[in-house]
Amino acid sequence: MLVAAVDQGTSGTTVCLLDDEAGVVGRGHRPIGVSFPRPGWVEQDPQELLDSVVAAVADALADAGRRPSDLAAIGITNQRETTVLWERSTGRPLYPAIVWQDRRTAGACERLAAAGHGELVGERTGLVLDPYFSGTKAAWVLDHVPGARREAAAGRVAFGTVDSWLVWRLTGGRAHITDVTNASRTMLFDLARGDWSPELLELLDVPPEPLPRIVPSSKVYAHTDREVFLGVEVPIAAIVGDQQAALFAQGCFDPGQAKNTYGTGSFVLVNTGPALPPPQSSLLRTVAFGLDGEPPAYALEGAILSTGSAVQWLRDSLGVISDSAQTAPLAASLESNDGVYFVPALAGLGAPHWDPRARGMIIGLTRATGRAHLARAVLEAIAYRTRDVVEEMAAGAGVTVTELRADGGAASNPWLMQFQADILGIEVDVPENTETTALGSGYLAGLATGLYSGRDELDARRRTAVRYQPSMSADRREELYGQWLRAVERSRGWDRD
Repeated sequence: MLVAAVDQGTSGTTVCLLDDEAGVVGRGHRPIGVSFPRPGWVEQDPQELLDSVVAAVADALADAGRRPSDLAAIGITNQRETTVLWERSTGRPLYPAIVWQDRRTAGACERLAAAGHGELVGERTGLVLDPYFSGTKAAWVLDHVPGARREAAAGRVAFGTVDSWLVWRLTGGRAHITDVTNASRTMLFDLARGDWSPELLELLDVPPEPLPRIVPSSKVYAHTDREVFLGVEVPIAAIVGDQQAALFAQGCFDPGQAKNTYGTGSFVLVNTGPALPPPQSSLLRTVAFGLDGEPPAYALEGAILSTGSAVQWLRDSLGVISDSAQTAPLAASLESNDGVYFVPALAGLGAPHWDPRARGMIIGLTRATGRAHLARAVLEAIAYRTRDVVEEMAAGAGVTVTELRADGGAASNPWLMQFQADILGIEVDVPENTETTALGSGYLAGLATGLYSGRDELDARRRTAVRYQPSMSADRREELYGQWLRAVERSRGWDRD
C-alpha cells in the first residue's frame, strides 16, 4: 500500500508516493498560477489549488503504474498563511485565496501596533503583527466582500488556511479542520492554551463561527469523497504546515536540531522541545508538530519572505537567466561580488527585521556590473538572510545552531550551499531527497495508519547527499556580512504611504 504525500505550495503542487519502507515510488507535479492585481497584493484561485492536488495525485499514480485503490492514506502539507473563506452550503470561495506574501493589510497591522497590541500578539500567539499571517487577511475579506460579515456571524461562512480548504473539499464538506501547526500561523491561536484565542479574535475582528476545529498533525480525520477524489475513499491522515513538515522529514525530532527550507521563501526552524519557548522580539514561536496523544513540540522560526521568488524575478521579470540552474555557474564565474549587494525585500523583510515597508534594492552598481553580478548578488542574499536568522537565534534566544540541514529547490545549487556554509561558518547538510515538505506529510500519515513504526525508523531512513564544509576565513566572512547589513539598512522603510 502507498501513502500520497501532498505538498500544496505557492508555485505548484507536488505529490510523492511512498511505499511501506518510506521510499518514493512515484511523483506528480502541477504548476499553480499566481496573480498580482495591485502592488503588494498576491492572490490564487482556490479551485485551482484543489484541482492541482487531485491531478498531481493522479500523475504520481500513473508514474508509479499504480491505481487509486492502492492508496492507504493521504498526508497534506500546505503553504501555511494563505487564507480562504468560502460558503459552507456550496463550497464557493468568497474571494480569491490571499497568499502569505500579500501585504495589503500592512496598514491594519501598523495601526494595531501603534495602539500597543504588539506585546499581546507576541505573548499569546508567538507571532509578530505582520500582514504575513492569516488573521488580518480573514478580516479584510469579511470587510470587503458585501454581506460576508453577516453571513459569517450566521455560521454560513467557513475560514481556513489551504489545508482546511483542501480537506473540506476532498471530503465533500464533511470535515472542517486544521492542525495545530497551521492554527499557530493564523495570529488567532493561543499557544499556551492550544486553542483559538477569544482576545485575538476580538482584537482582529474575526468572528468565531467560521473557524475550523483544531486537530493533531497525525491522525485519521476523515475519508475522501469518491466524487471528488479519483473515485475512491482514502483516509486523510495528516495535516501539517509545509515548514513543519520539512522539519519532521529532516529528522529534527530533538531540541536544538535545525533546518532551512529554500523554497519561494526560506524558513529556518529549530526544534525547542515540548516546553513553550519564552516570548521573542523578532523570531516566531510556533508549533513544530503534534502527534496524536502526545503534547505538541515547539520550534523557533525565522521566516524569510523572498528566496526562490527572487530567483524567479531574476528569470521572469529581468530575463537575466532562462533557468534557475544558471545562477550557480554565473556566480562562480566571478572571484568576488565586487561590492554588489541585493536586498530581496520583494514582499517586505521578514525575520528578524520585520519591516513590511522595506523594498528590494540593488546597490554597488558600476559600469563593470554584469548579469553574473546580479545572479551572484541574489544567491548571496539568500545566504545572508539565513545568517540574519541564525544570528538572532543565538543572540535573542540563546540557541546555537551547529549544523544546518538544508532542503527545498535551492538546496541543489552547489554554489549557494557552499556560500551558505561559508557565511555561517558551520556545516550545511543536504539530504538525498530534498522534497522534504512532501515527505513530512507522508511520514505523518504513515505513522497515523501504522504503515511506519515510529520516528526512529524514519530518522534511520534519512540519507545525506552532500555535506558542505565552511572554507572562508572569519575576517572575510565578517567583512561581507557587515556590508550586507549596511545594504539592508538602506532598504528599510522605503514604502511610505
